[in-house]
Amino acid sequence: MEISLIIQSIIIISILIAIGAFFSKTFSYNEHTRKMFISLIVNVAMPCIILSSIFQVDLNRETFKLIAFVFLISIFINLLGIGLGWGLANIFQKHSKKKRELAILSGLGNTGFIGIPLCAALIGPKGALFAAIFDAGVDFTIWTVGVFILQKKGSFTFQTLKAMVNIPTAAIVVGIVVAFFNIKPPHLLIQVTEQLAGMAAPLAMFYIGVLIMTLKRAKVRESSQQVWIPILVKLIIMPLVVALLIHIFSVEKEITQTLLIQSMMPSLTLATILFSKYSADEELGTVTTVLSTIISLSTIPSMFYFIN
Repeated sequence: MEISLIIQSIIIISILIAIGAFFSKTFSYNEHTRKMFISLIVNVAMPCIILSSIFQVDLNRETFKLIAFVFLISIFINLLGIGLGWGLANIFQKHSKKKRELAILSGLGNTGFIGIPLCAALIGPKGALFAAIFDAGVDFTIWTVGVFILQKKGSFTFQTLKAMVNIPTAAIVVGIVVAFFNIKPPHLLIQVTEQLAGMAAPLAMFYIGVLIMTLKRAKVRESSQQVWIPILVKLIIMPLVVALLIHIFSVEKEITQTLLIQSMMPSLTLATILFSKYSADEELGTVTTVLSTIISLSTIPSMFYFIN
């Protein structure tokens, strides 16, 4: 994979974020606006990019084995990141009450909003498919281990299981079932999914641009002593660890590239929503997401160059 292509993609992402930040002044950002952005991205664009990728890839028995491998390795990478974040928080932030948040922000990346569109652009349909499976592993980790960590009572309830049933996950299941039984969807449906899939990257970047403009300097200064932990783990340590694992265990080229890209993603954009739901520090989630996203625009091409 050429570094120039990665840099070009990062430049495009930067421009889209800048456009979102600029036009955030033209409307009122509130709870309804936030829900609209998230609903369009999560419930429309993301499922379509998943289905579009599956429709374009010839799935066979070997591919299904690779899908299972990517899903399991995704969970492993996520848990490893959470563990590293928790360990560093206990070493350098002994008295902090935000260790749970720091651990989750260290392990769970923006593999859906940024990762899937980026893999689709750099690798193609197969990369988008593996990226979607990786993101499914992130979703699984969020609604199991993530929720368990955030819940002070530390229990796994039916509501937790219910939260795992979402439209992107359903799209993966439906798409794989369709491919397994070799069902050919109508050409019109394929065209519609391709058109809607193109919304994913711009909408996600616009949303991040809007989030940037909502940050308050005081909160950024307050969080600066803690956010370095998830940023260091997410953008530097985890890509190096994943590169080492890939070097030890030789895997297919598309999977190698997908795992590297997904391991370099900034902290989870949905962290703010997750923290809000479970009475954690949602502002810390927002600050970490925004800062890690801005910094990742330089670390992603830099890490690729270093690893190569």
